[in-house]
Amino acid sequence: MPATPAWPPQSAVRLFVDTPLSLGAVLIVDGPQAHYLLHVMRMKAGAVLKLFDDLTGEWAAEVVATAKRVVTLSVINHLRPREPVPDLWLGAAPIRRGRFDFLVEKACELGVARFTPVHTRRAVVDRVKPDRLRAQIIEAAEQCGRTALPVLDAETRLADWLTILGSRSLFFADETGGEPAREAFAGHVGPAALLIGPEGGFDDTERDLVRAHPHAVAISLGPRILRAETAAIAAIAVWMATTT
Repeated sequence: MPATPAWPPQSAVRLFVDTPLSLGAVLIVDGPQAHYLLHVMRMKAGAVLKLFDDLTGEWAAEVVATAKRVVTLSVINHLRPREPVPDLWLGAAPIRRGRFDFLVEKACELGVARFTPVHTRRAVVDRVKPDRLRAQIIEAAEQCGRTALPVLDAETRLADWLTILGSRSLFFADETGGEPAREAFAGHVGPAALLIGPEGGFDDTERDLVRAHPHAVAISLGPRILRAETAAIAAIAVWMATTT
């Protein structure tokens, strides 16, 4: 007996919508999303796509009408609830734009719950653009199948970020050495945070500040010097493979 094909197919378009979804809801999509559906994907009335809202999970929706710059969608089926998200935060010093975009994208794909740009003294970027970062997060979630978006914080000074961690375990990639990440993460239970420094690393004052945190553990990601974005991706991947 042949297998029943998935419906909607795994290749169906996925879109994030910033409004709560429910069965029978009708949505009017315009702007860049409408342009994408109409002129990139060439969707017509009757086509089916997937929607998620960061609240209620993933839904199937049908295109019921199209106009020059507007698409009307009807929600027709609840596919799955919002996913549980491991309670892992990522704090990362801003780096050059393209690399920081890449870091944010991969952090979302790998499943972090919260992302904070953390200002450090050696950061080569003074300010990040939150709208751009949120767009990167949404696009990554659409592509990788996430139904929950990471919380995106405003850029925060290192000292201030450390104070909001509370009793959360803090693992920080220290270029001067630390416990191998896999061993540090093994058996860990409970909320945690990862901290990745800038391209030039933490200065001595910052390193002392981080080490003074009561729940801080310095970790090593291997014998090589890693770019900041590589270190972040490696640390998250090891965490997810070890603890979830």
